[in-house]
Amino acid sequence: MSRNFPRGVAIVGVGDVDYGKLYQQRDLPGPRDPYAMAAEAFRNALDDSGLKKEDIDGVLCVRDLSRYEYFCYRVGMDKPRLVNGLERSGRASGVTMQYAAMAIASGMVNTVLVIYANNGRSSRHNYGSDGVGGDPYGFIHGMTSPGAQVAAMFNRYRHEFGVSEEALGKVALNHRFHAGMNEKSVFKKPLTMEDYENARYITEPFRLFDYCMINDGAVAVILTTVERAKNLKKPVVEIIGASACGDMASSYVKRDFFYQATHSVAEDLYAQSGVKPSDLNTVGIYDNFTATVLFSMEGIGLCERGGAGEYIAKEGLSVGQAKIPINTSGGHTSEAYMQGFNHQVECVRQLRGECGVRQVPDCNLAMYICTSPIVTGHILARR
Repeated sequence: MSRNFPRGVAIVGVGDVDYGKLYQQRDLPGPRDPYAMAAEAFRNALDDSGLKKEDIDGVLCVRDLSRYEYFCYRVGMDKPRLVNGLERSGRASGVTMQYAAMAIASGMVNTVLVIYANNGRSSRHNYGSDGVGGDPYGFIHGMTSPGAQVAAMFNRYRHEFGVSEEALGKVALNHRFHAGMNEKSVFKKPLTMEDYENARYITEPFRLFDYCMINDGAVAVILTTVERAKNLKKPVVEIIGASACGDMASSYVKRDFFYQATHSVAEDLYAQSGVKPSDLNTVGIYDNFTATVLFSMEGIGLCERGGAGEYIAKEGLSVGQAKIPINTSGGHTSEAYMQGFNHQVECVRQLRGECGVRQVPDCNLAMYICTSPIVTGHILARR
């Protein structure tokens, strides 16, 4: 049975920072101030929306903004009706957006700021593990990072379905192609299949370009009611479907590659919105690793199980080539690793027609999907 999600909530403001510029600034004396980056993204989102700071009555902070009281103090919001902080992991991006939408739909608040900041690069975070507090049995077998665990899944996946490493390379090339048209992206230099294949393995079969990057940045998203959005300065982007499903196990490795949970979320989204997979104009897929794109494409029904490699070879993934372009900003492997938030911002900008040379023609429907231990997805529509 499909889970219902209330209609009437819109995304009205998005803001971020120049990821490429931040990445080029090396040899910093210490970690960047995440609150300063967040304040910049917030200012940009307010300007984008046409709202004033006083219009916002909800604040949800993510990642390196754990001191939500301090963030509110820094930006001058002292009496929000709703305020909270969510966990650091990338799965929180979809969770937080759905949390904000539910709070608005319930009438608890009118307008919510979702604010995210990450100073992983300047604080030299490496996303590895010492086995403490995680999966100690996996650790002794070399499962020292999420990359090792997803690589193990992909090895099993290609054994079952015969998908080659070349499919991963095509995902990496697609992301770099899109990032080359994005002035804020970190990596713009064109990437060839030869470059991809000559890159060193990090955790075989994953090469350097199969991994998301580590970088600094911030993203702000403002949500409110559709009725209020109609009186603001940008086209209305409504959330017409949203769903989540946990995929709980002793480690990140899932025997079905997150398929059942992702498929369940997708079924909800299509039932709620009246949309079919073929109706989508673009999809933002959480790409901590290139293999996750393949798993997600199958889970949301763009192709059959085990068919992602064949689909990519036949249909393509890129603007100007594919019917449904994927990760048009460059994704986590080439634009920035903003843990899903930059994908959602890109979906909004595509629906508004703001993406310049990488714009998807006649873009009216976009999906965001995060395939992870908490699978989240939503469908956005231009109104």
